[in-house]
Amino acid sequence: MTKAILYVGHGTRSKKGSEEAKEFLGRVIGRVDAPIQEISFLELTEPFIPEGFERCVEKGATEITVVPIFLLTAGHIKEDIPEALAPLRVKYPELRVEIAPAFGVQERIVDAISELVVATVGKVDAADSVLLVGRGSSDPAIHEAFSDIKNGVGERLGVSRVDVCYLAATTPLFAEGIEEISVGAVGRVLVVPYLLFAGLLLSEVEREVRKRRRSGQDILLMEPLSRHGVIQDIVVERALGKEDWRVATVNH
Repeated sequence: MTKAILYVGHGTRSKKGSEEAKEFLGRVIGRVDAPIQEISFLELTEPFIPEGFERCVEKGATEITVVPIFLLTAGHIKEDIPEALAPLRVKYPELRVEIAPAFGVQERIVDAISELVVATVGKVDAADSVLLVGRGSSDPAIHEAFSDIKNGVGERLGVSRVDVCYLAATTPLFAEGIEEISVGAVGRVLVVPYLLFAGLLLSEVEREVRKRRRSGQDILLMEPLSRHGVIQDIVVERALGKEDWRVATVNH
C-alpha cells in the first residue's frame, strides 16, 4: 500500500494569498513522513483537485487521504469537495479515498485566537470589544459554530463584548458588524478575521480598519489564523492520522 496525502485549500484570486497558502502547506509537507504529498485547491488557484489527485496516482498511490484546509464545515466540505472527487473515484475504483473533515470548533483554535490577540495588542482590557469576522456561508451550522467560538473567545480574553459578522453569504455582513460594534465601543475594537490566509476578503477588512484608524478610531486588526503554530499542527495530525477527527466542542 502506498499512501498519498492530497491537501485541498480553498483558493483565492489574490497572488499573496495563494503564495501564503502554498508556503504554509510546504512547511506542513516538510513535517509529514508520507511518500506522496500533493497540494491542490477547490477553486481560483491552480492546481485544482483533479490535477492533484492525478499526480498522486501517477506517483503510484494506492490510497489517498484528502486533507481539506478549511476551518469550519459548510458547503465546500459537505458538497463541493466530494463532488470534485466523485468522477475520480469512478475512474479509479481500486483506490481507497478518505476525506478528513474541516478543523471544526476546537479548544486549541480558540486558545490560538486569544494568543494572537494578546501578541498583537498586549494586555486586553475588559472595556475592549472583539469583532470576529468569518468568511460566511448559508449553512446554519456556521452560525452555531460561531456562537461557540464567540463565547470561548469572550471568556478567554475577558472582554465586555464579542460580536460576529461575515464577509459573504449570510448576515450580519462585515460593513454592518463593524459599524455596530464601533458605535457602542468603550475601549478598543479588536478585529479578528476567522480566516486562514491573506486574500481579497481580508483585504476588504484591512482597508476598512485603516480607514477607521485614519479617522481616529482606536481599532486594531489581528493576523490570519495560519500565523499561529497550532493550525499547522492540526493539518500535520490529520495527514499523519494521529488525530481522531472528533471535533472538540469549546467549553464555556
